[in-house]
Amino acid sequence: MFKRKKRTILTKTFALVLGLGFSMQINAQELPKPVIQSAWAEESDGLNHDYYPRPQMERPDWVNLNGEWDYAILAKGTTVPSQYQGKIKVPFAVESSLSGVGKNVGKDQELWYRKTIDLDKNMRKGRVLLHFGAVDWESEVFVNGQKVGIHQGGFDSFSYDITDFLKSGSSQELTVRVWDPSDDGPQPRGKQVKKPHSIWYTPVTGIWQSVWLESVPTSYLTEVQLQPDFDQGAFRVSAKVNKSDKDHTLEVIFSSNGKEVAKSAFKANENGLITIDNPKVWSPSDPFLYDVTISLRSGKKVLDQVKSYSALRKISVQKDQNGIERMMLNNEFLFQYGPLDQGWWPDGLYTAPSEAAMLFDIEKTKEMGFNMIRKHVKVEPARWYYHTDRLGLLVWQDMPNGDHGNNWESRPGIFGHGTDKVRTKESEDIFKKEWKAIIDGLSHFQSIVVWVPFNEAWGQFKTKEITEWTMEYDPSRLVNSASGGNFEMEGTKITGDIIDLHNYPNAVMPEPEIYGKEQVIVLGEFGGLGLPVEGYTWQEKDNWGYQSFKTKAELQEKYKELMESMIPLIQRGLSAAVYTQTTDVEIEVNGLMTYDRKVIKFDIAALKSLHKKLYDVKVEF
Repeated sequence: MFKRKKRTILTKTFALVLGLGFSMQINAQELPKPVIQSAWAEESDGLNHDYYPRPQMERPDWVNLNGEWDYAILAKGTTVPSQYQGKIKVPFAVESSLSGVGKNVGKDQELWYRKTIDLDKNMRKGRVLLHFGAVDWESEVFVNGQKVGIHQGGFDSFSYDITDFLKSGSSQELTVRVWDPSDDGPQPRGKQVKKPHSIWYTPVTGIWQSVWLESVPTSYLTEVQLQPDFDQGAFRVSAKVNKSDKDHTLEVIFSSNGKEVAKSAFKANENGLITIDNPKVWSPSDPFLYDVTISLRSGKKVLDQVKSYSALRKISVQKDQNGIERMMLNNEFLFQYGPLDQGWWPDGLYTAPSEAAMLFDIEKTKEMGFNMIRKHVKVEPARWYYHTDRLGLLVWQDMPNGDHGNNWESRPGIFGHGTDKVRTKESEDIFKKEWKAIIDGLSHFQSIVVWVPFNEAWGQFKTKEITEWTMEYDPSRLVNSASGGNFEMEGTKITGDIIDLHNYPNAVMPEPEIYGKEQVIVLGEFGGLGLPVEGYTWQEKDNWGYQSFKTKAELQEKYKELMESMIPLIQRGLSAAVYTQTTDVEIEVNGLMTYDRKVIKFDIAALKSLHKKLYDVKVEF
């Protein structure tokens, strides 16, 4: 438990004696501790995030490396430190209170981590992989003083085979250098800024998802793809194998409630189609998951085996009887409605204090009667998406934004104001590389039904190119090219599958007869009804919502009005809507819950009843 400090910014000076034998003054900005904390942060259980981090490919032999590491904040370009300034708790960003540090880093400094581990001999029977869930933004990894590799990307997972860098004996040293320019750089960063204000929040630097070791055989599965073919009642299966041999085969078994329902074997370098008899469909009302076991074999010998799962579902578009495009789930219309979910925490920032905390948001969203979540300009750990698969919540996944500077036009059909950002080649390449890595990393999770490359023109560039690439790269999902405006248009046709308006606070839509004939109409953001709850806010005053209220009763009455106003819009052509937002975030108080999740501002049963009326609207085809 951290002692509460006054919310002032302090500066500490550290004198480090470096390996080169000279002293260097390091200025690290100390951030204020949050005046509020979630209940999970006040406990010790679960703060190491000791669940298996990759539910889509699970193996038994792994070691969680979360917990205490040494840290130092040094001037950019400094060599590996010989001394460290203290302890940092991984996987919490250095700016967070749960990290135990609470300091800003910025573009002119780098964050160093060090951890000595004891590697059991049973972990060294084959190859040893070092996995990072996410590190923001550029990381360089050393094992026993030897450079292993550099990775750029704050939202995608990555791994290294460190076998050849290990020394004899059990004791091994890991060192990680991190540099993150936040909003001083062009890289994807979401809502992080060095000077938080309005809808922009505290920076996140360093390791913010789990770090772990895994023992694998010499020939092992590096990737498994399980993609549903809904109309055939089948799954398309493919895999990538390290050190594959022409005689290697894949054996794939699908099970339902412990009973085998399908089994097939094929060459390891080929794709397979596995048909399920009497297939069970996944939906928010019945989120059925098949258990899957994938074995890499050489003859009768099992070389490697992973446990996975998948779901049979389809997302598509179809015209209703009036010729208006509708968003379809499993060939049936389902109005999709959910909150804008930013995934921030007062104590962990990007990282929920524990899995129980992470799960709480998803469970409450489901209990409130939502059937969808828009994950807003952030990517969550793999386990988060597993829970949306398991509990039955559709997900719209945003690409985290970066490199701002262009103009935003929210209205469709208006030209002369909205502009694309002219990015440097480096900036474009960073975006494209990370967007592909995010899609690759999340393609397993069938709850994800919509990709959102751009939001409100934030760094938006080459909209048509990026959208069409996304549609071609993953044809199994819809693409919402430009949530909120700056639509790339040819006549009334929007690039991508969806036209997405933002409007606060009321529910509106563009004219379906004009804009609904060639794309799905959605309300990508609305609401934003604010209610500050005394004692549960990030700061004592100057909090805000798009429309603020003084009492819970007033708030709920306005929300009811919004829900009732949406019913005729659904009848006319609206396919989905996103309410702002799941929780308060820093100075925003327009959440369904307070930032610390200790107060739910609405009556849950009342919300569920209101939302059911939206799903009950009949649309004829």
